[in-house]
Amino acid sequence: MSFCQHTEKGRITKKAMKLTSEPLPQKHSRETILQTVSKLHSSESEELKWLANPETYNHELLLEKAESLLEKRIKAGDPLASFLKGQLYFEEGWYEEALLQFEQNTDFQSMYQLGVMYYDGLGVPPNPKKGVEYMEKIINSNSPKARHLKFAAAYNLGRAYIEGCGTEISEEEAERLWFIAADHGNPKASIKAQTALGMLYSARHPKDLKKAFFWHSEACGNGSIESQGILGLMYLYGHGVPQNLKAALECLNQASDRGNVYAKGHLVEYYYKRKFFTKAAEFARRVTENDDVEGIAKATGCLPFYIARGLAMASFYMARCLQLGLGTQQDLVAAKKYYSKACRLDPDTAADLELMANHGRI
Repeated sequence: MSFCQHTEKGRITKKAMKLTSEPLPQKHSRETILQTVSKLHSSESEELKWLANPETYNHELLLEKAESLLEKRIKAGDPLASFLKGQLYFEEGWYEEALLQFEQNTDFQSMYQLGVMYYDGLGVPPNPKKGVEYMEKIINSNSPKARHLKFAAAYNLGRAYIEGCGTEISEEEAERLWFIAADHGNPKASIKAQTALGMLYSARHPKDLKKAFFWHSEACGNGSIESQGILGLMYLYGHGVPQNLKAALECLNQASDRGNVYAKGHLVEYYYKRKFFTKAAEFARRVTENDDVEGIAKATGCLPFYIARGLAMASFYMARCLQLGLGTQQDLVAAKKYYSKACRLDPDTAADLELMANHGRI
């Protein structure tokens, strides 16, 4: 029985490289805007006490008080407060209000956020060309105040060139910009760029898996859970590095524990192919409980393409276990539901797995 149909080929190059913007770099930390506001030095110390113990207030009240304090500082001529107000709106998802605030400012952080918002269409119709122009202004600036933004801006510009959005498609220019953004594996540079270089070398023709392994190793060492999962697969199949099952499972399990759904899907496949059917079924059931691809992407920073693929893999093997009664009680009705879920999440992956099953390869 056929559950899915094949779609376009070459999907990894086109879909997997659909990248997301680099979050606004913070000079000192990744704290939320409410935490930042609470640390502002002010003679109005009494007004700051409400943030010292925020659990005594609900979120709406905290926002109201933060907005009020920032308004006072803006009227007093504090340029940082003007940016912080826009960032407060941005973090709350109030993009139209954030856009209006950032457009009133002249600082580089506001400029960066405007670039992201115009490119991605947040609070405004998408205008990738205008987004690219903002990022170019940051990269070309000699101001010390733009320095901490340049790695992220270079990553975003590379993204524009690889997607051909806001500028012409140029893999070479994307590669050049990502080299700048990755800064030889510097942990304070763009980790997204380091992962992107690993993906680029895996996707281009011919592949350069040794370079891909190098960059995924750098990104993984700097905290990328996406690169950690990909490293696990490179070790598992001996791509760009000698095959090493111990290292593969270590990477896949650690990435899985940190929320990498692509790694989870491959672990389900690993258990199933080695006939650990009970473990495969139990794990697949847990993995597929949450199939909110966009929500997972936002929480983990992983690409939706890989999340959907991991969920489709787990769903397919869950269906296979239910259909054949492997590691769980046979249930053909439930099996059909999981097959349908796999097809909905990623038709290509489901079709590939179905083809393998029909040929007795799984």
